[in-house]
Amino acid sequence: MGMTMTHKILARHAGLESVFAGQLISCDLCLVMGNDITTPVAINEFEKAGFSSVFDKEKIAIVLDHFTPCKDIKAAALSAQCREFAKKYEITHFFDVGEMGIEHALIPEKGLAKPYDCIIGADSHTCTYGAVGAFSTGVGSTDMAAGMASGKCWFKVPSAIKFNLTGSLKKYVGGKDVILHIIGKIGVDGALYKSMEFVGEGVSSLSMDDRFTISNMAIEAGAKNGIFIVDDKTKEYLAERNISVVEEILPDNDAAYEKEYTIDLSEIKPTVAYPHLPENTRTREDFGDVHIDQVVIGSCTNGRLSDLRAAAEILKGRHIAKEVRCIVIPATQKIYLEAMKEGLIETFINAGCAVSTPTCGCCLGGHMGVLAKGERAVSTTNRNFVGRMGHPESEVYLASPQTAAASALTGKISDAWEVMGYEC
Repeated sequence: MGMTMTHKILARHAGLESVFAGQLISCDLCLVMGNDITTPVAINEFEKAGFSSVFDKEKIAIVLDHFTPCKDIKAAALSAQCREFAKKYEITHFFDVGEMGIEHALIPEKGLAKPYDCIIGADSHTCTYGAVGAFSTGVGSTDMAAGMASGKCWFKVPSAIKFNLTGSLKKYVGGKDVILHIIGKIGVDGALYKSMEFVGEGVSSLSMDDRFTISNMAIEAGAKNGIFIVDDKTKEYLAERNISVVEEILPDNDAAYEKEYTIDLSEIKPTVAYPHLPENTRTREDFGDVHIDQVVIGSCTNGRLSDLRAAAEILKGRHIAKEVRCIVIPATQKIYLEAMKEGLIETFINAGCAVSTPTCGCCLGGHMGVLAKGERAVSTTNRNFVGRMGHPESEVYLASPQTAAASALTGKISDAWEVMGYEC
């Protein structure tokens, strides 16, 4: 029986000719990543274990993004601990306020995630880097500590689900709609500890940002990782970061997949996940009359430049509803700067939005937009669990940047097709 993409990558980093689902293996790591919440826990475990060196200062990344700029004294103490550790061990890829960005947008932007790498991160959305063909997955802080010291991590080889993508997306529909459609179809445990592998002729029609969004939310279906084949768009994206792809890893024709789905991208509509699970999806016909208090456009899922462009197109020359607060968070400093040059920031401010420095912020109910009791938010973030963005009796509706911008204008859950008069 042949191997999937994930199996081939894991076999390579385990020094094995082949692996199979359920096998326990130890792999060499290409990158170990943590943030201002998870890294301090890893540092404590690192020191408790008596480690006195890191395996490779070039292969560790620490990004201060969740509560930064620091929201309170406790957050400041966590960041200070990270700074001290990074200085002590001369960590090359340490990103602090002013240079940081939201980790899962920053790592690929800096060229730190490459095809066929084996990457762990002490954050569940580390699966994002599968968009460039890497095996990347979230781990606990103890595994991060061991990874920083040894450069290794153990895995149980996941089984795989194949998603064959066909067709292309309609206007005002993006990667967020695709992954919400898939999660709505298979459920939040539909890919539990499995690899979600995206192949097919439809992949070429998706932008890299679409792929980052889809890979980012693989964890919301319970997946161990999400991964795309490496094609010309991937190579072009990597070439801009001085990374060349000199080989090709594709799934074998007889690769063992537990399940297979065919997704026609042309049939996907603007999709929203209603509270309190990402699987609770509805399309525009079933939105109902849901009035909202806040809109968030940003996060590691949808804070990239194309996301800001998509939202700005809808908001340009218009103003958000009087009763709505709209917060826009560019995912990195580079994205922020490009958005300024293109006039996107001016568009947002003229539309009545608040624009934030890069931060995870309100995505996890940290700061910069926490919800009060009874409030509702349409957000381009990735989770809508009970109390995720604030009070346990608040509600979060997950949507694309296009749908979020349209909703900000109308004051209720709406889609861009309606607002822009698009005949689908």
